[in-house]
Amino acid sequence: MAVSEPNAEPLTETASVQSMPRIDRRSLNVPNSITLSRLVLSIVLFAIISGGHSWITAALMFVIAAATDALDGFIARKYGLVTTLGRILDPFADKIIICGAFLFLVAQPNSGVNAWMALIVFGREMFITSLRSFLEQHGRDFSAVWSGKIKMVLQCAAVTGCLLSLDERFATLPQFMLARDVVLWFAVLVTFYSGVEYSWRAFKMLRGDVT
Repeated sequence: MAVSEPNAEPLTETASVQSMPRIDRRSLNVPNSITLSRLVLSIVLFAIISGGHSWITAALMFVIAAATDALDGFIARKYGLVTTLGRILDPFADKIIICGAFLFLVAQPNSGVNAWMALIVFGREMFITSLRSFLEQHGRDFSAVWSGKIKMVLQCAAVTGCLLSLDERFATLPQFMLARDVVLWFAVLVTFYSGVEYSWRAFKMLRGDVT
């Protein structure tokens, strides 16, 4: 009995390592390729914004990149192509395209995006991602709620509007500029609200009020 006890912990570690999801050939599928294309489009988008021209092209590229988020998830779920690599890359690509767009827009005069707006977006995304990772590692369900989905839609609409507003043809339209500011403010407010809602939900889980 005493001889077998020291072997118990190594056996547990081995079983844990073997049960860890792996990245294999199945990861090289269509949904993950679409996700990778979103990262490539993000880099091109940021280069265009930094160049300070072709704002309509930048807006169109952002819309295409953002649309791939829904596309890769739909294909992965419909055809059973969800992989470990996809679970890692998809949220990363989402944060890059949104946070990166707000960051680069801050540097553009008259974009409508202020540094504190970008800070709220950055802070919310980083904090909630950390909470989700921690809770899901401990077997808790921390899936998206409606405020998070609405937040994403408003953020995409705000970034698109801000990019278009940098083009002279849109900048001279008072109604468009007003609409841009309204959508941008709503996006920031809903982002903040969503962060508070997720944080309160996580707090109740950690306190034991929610199983």
